[in-house]
Amino acid sequence: MTNNDLSSTNLAAAFPPSFIWGTATAAYQVEGATREDGRGTSIWDTYAATPGNVSHGDTGDIADDHYHRYKEDVELIAHLGVDAYRFSIAWPRILPQGRGSINAAGLDFYERLVDALLAKNIKPFATLYHWDLPQALQDEGGWAARETAYAFADYAEIVAKRLGDRIAGWITHNEPWVVSYLGNAEGVMAPGIKNLQTAVDVAHHLLLSHGLAVPRLRAHIAPGTQVGITLNLTPVYPEDERPETLRDTALADSFNNRWFVEPLFRTSYPEQLFANLGVNPPPIQADDLTTISTPIDFLGVNNYFRSIVRGQEQQPLAHAYKTVQPVPGACYTETGWEVSPKGIRDLLVRLHHDYHVPSLYVTENGAAFKDEWHGEEVLSDPRRVAFLQEYIYAVGEAIQQGAPVHGYFVWSLMDNFEWSQGYSKRFGIVYIDYPTQKRIIKESGQWYAGLLKAHHTGRRAE
Repeated sequence: MTNNDLSSTNLAAAFPPSFIWGTATAAYQVEGATREDGRGTSIWDTYAATPGNVSHGDTGDIADDHYHRYKEDVELIAHLGVDAYRFSIAWPRILPQGRGSINAAGLDFYERLVDALLAKNIKPFATLYHWDLPQALQDEGGWAARETAYAFADYAEIVAKRLGDRIAGWITHNEPWVVSYLGNAEGVMAPGIKNLQTAVDVAHHLLLSHGLAVPRLRAHIAPGTQVGITLNLTPVYPEDERPETLRDTALADSFNNRWFVEPLFRTSYPEQLFANLGVNPPPIQADDLTTISTPIDFLGVNNYFRSIVRGQEQQPLAHAYKTVQPVPGACYTETGWEVSPKGIRDLLVRLHHDYHVPSLYVTENGAAFKDEWHGEEVLSDPRRVAFLQEYIYAVGEAIQQGAPVHGYFVWSLMDNFEWSQGYSKRFGIVYIDYPTQKRIIKESGQWYAGLLKAHHTGRRAE
């Protein structure tokens, strides 16, 4: 198959019969009902309510109203024909104070959601932390406090005791790099702190909490259930071959990727990482790195773009991840991210060759483009269709090159609250008309459903 022949049938044939096709959302981005049924306040409730933090003053108070419309949304997921649905569990909905008293209504909601998915033969993939730390724990120091890692492991066990017999895949954390750096160094995400040392300490405790949670999960889950973590990873390329460019490309890779990958798979942080950042190492205690590198079943990979680095005579590591723009002839999404399918292929192959990751899932991949609905039954979004075709083709290439990729989850099921950008960016394969909460399948959603149908047809034929 060539890159010029990206029909659903031909693409589907490039993937093994067992390959899992899914779509994804996150609790604060879709659920709404932030003050209902005993849910506590999260750092994103606090951050979004602070003027100037989020575009247009948007909040997740209503979002897609998924908390009340989950049955409708499960029907929509089933209509698309996906194998799996990745969602996140809101920690403050389970433990309003982050620890202590359990909110039964919160667990009940996720049990209803999981059972509704299973009734449609959809595999539930649950993310335990997609950025909504209970505000009560932030008030005690948040992820910069080591105690939060232990609180997370307790929370993970509580959820696993209730849902462990029904979840197909557990993801401890989503994108800890974003939580650490964007939330605690740049302050453009919750909790809005601007301190690089804090960010480094936060990163360590996030990783530690993952390692602590894995055995707690495994004690309560069904045999064959998979446990992993999701990282946002960015392939980094040099713009030229000058020594300073090669140096800064290596620094950018250490900062973007190796910072989190190497503790998980090599029991160490990259050499000189913290010195290059100009901060002290995090408070690493005995056996922390062994705990962090507790074996996992899979690594989830979120990828949206690549970085191209132009070397500077003097460039601190914390800024070496910046991309050089524009790339001549490149296509950019509404978020300003370059469309570069080659990047996801190279990334997946590298994880296989350099880190011997046992199994890989693309847990997020998608694009924001300007979508306008004028009452039509199907909203046309040809640029997103092309994006998905090209990236999925690149994932197929990675598999052909030996990468153990076992699933792909498109981000996202539906338009939603996009963090600091509020509702100004739309990633969904389903359009949300926010005033009415009407769901409209986009052309990309129809295309994805056609791909899955072709794959399922081929699966039955074998």
